[in-house]
Amino acid sequence: MTFSELNIDQDMVDALAAKGIVEPFPIQAQTIPLALDGQDIIGQAKTGTGKTLGFGLPIIQRLGLNPEPGVQALVVVPTRELCLQVYEDLVAASANRETGIVAIYGGKAYEGQIEELKAGAQIVVGTPGRLLDLASQRLLSLAGVREMVLDEADKMLDLGFLSDIEKLFSQTPATRHTMLFSATMPGPIVALARRFMSRPIHIRATDPDEGQIQANIKHLIYRAHALDKDEVIGRILQAEGRGKTVVFTRTKRAAARLVEELGDRGFNAAAVHGDLNQEQRERAMAAFKAGKKDILIATDVAARGIDVDDVTHVINHTIPEDEKTYLHRAGRTGRAGKSGIAVTFVDWDDLHKWALINRALEFGQPEPTETYSSSPHLFADLDIPAGSKGRLKSTPAAKSDVPPRERSGGREASRSGGGSSDRPASARNRNRTRGGQPVATGASESAASEHVPASGTHDGRGSEHHDGNNAPRRRTRTRRRTGGAAPAA
Repeated sequence: MTFSELNIDQDMVDALAAKGIVEPFPIQAQTIPLALDGQDIIGQAKTGTGKTLGFGLPIIQRLGLNPEPGVQALVVVPTRELCLQVYEDLVAASANRETGIVAIYGGKAYEGQIEELKAGAQIVVGTPGRLLDLASQRLLSLAGVREMVLDEADKMLDLGFLSDIEKLFSQTPATRHTMLFSATMPGPIVALARRFMSRPIHIRATDPDEGQIQANIKHLIYRAHALDKDEVIGRILQAEGRGKTVVFTRTKRAAARLVEELGDRGFNAAAVHGDLNQEQRERAMAAFKAGKKDILIATDVAARGIDVDDVTHVINHTIPEDEKTYLHRAGRTGRAGKSGIAVTFVDWDDLHKWALINRALEFGQPEPTETYSSSPHLFADLDIPAGSKGRLKSTPAAKSDVPPRERSGGREASRSGGGSSDRPASARNRNRTRGGQPVATGASESAASEHVPASGTHDGRGSEHHDGNNAPRRRTRTRRRTGGAAPAA
């Protein structure tokens, strides 16, 4: 089947073909004909199965080739990353028509988003918080919305956005075309659909006999030692056929540390986590999608926004909190019908978490395999060339185009007081004093040590701690007492 056979306008068929998209996925084939007719839809499908075009193509087409200015379609998503992904997909599909699309999300300046709304954008893709913020300031009107989509509805429920979604619904006309997409259907989402949708058709794009674990993903569960994980990851990253790879960590600090560690080992990694501002996160995602960086270190906040079809490996540096998080992480690979590999490290302290995930997802592997960087089964499971180490054979200069002190956030500079020396701070401290005596390390340092001001130490001796600073004063006093005539009585 082709998009033309689904009655998609030729200009959009051509725009998709230019991006290499010529055949619809099952969720698209089932959703598009109904959505074009204005049927309310509940779409249930695993992540990475093409839901965005399933709802995006119909709403673009229903607005027409040259829609009137003003917001007529609203797509609500849970995260900034997913907002950008949906926005980019809709822009690509509407490349040959005059439809205006704007992404509305937090962490970005208001001005640009407001300007696009004032310019007459017809489709808004946004996160609940920023949408309500602009609406409360009367900068965004939803009174003309006739197409509304909730994407990743179960994630919005998990993030506590249910009341925000209800407020957004209340600001749209009662008569509208509504579509809701979700990987799972918990009770509150079903209740939401009943309240705000009109006789929706429930579409499941998966085989009812298919288990929760995707058959095209190979799942490897290892019990690994915390001090050996970096070396194991370095070897996995040299596996045959390894393409783009996503590594998930539990904390922002762990993500920042790991991206620096992998950079030192010669790998081309970027990070997406909550300590980065929105511009930094967008740059990292763009570099990953474009292939400039082939490793992305992420916390769970970014999980659903990583919509890249050619991710071959997912590595869980730390075990997910529950089975849902596991599925969302693993779902970054094996997308669009391709195969993938998901590797999960289980710490000794987290065996109880794995027991719950194993039971919920019916893995049949209650005991993770004890694994070290030298374990033969690691090389066999992941097709790692024999003799591979966790560090690429490259010169330090070739590892990264960012100086080491900048990669570490300036820690070296702060420890050294902003000095320009490339030596570690500990080495500079040792050169400064050893056993209370200065160590000569060059003319400039020797000269500096001769002009150290009084240190104001607690014992009142000040610079007397520096050998050579008090002796000249004693010589001066001696000369004054013995040289010249004595003062008159």
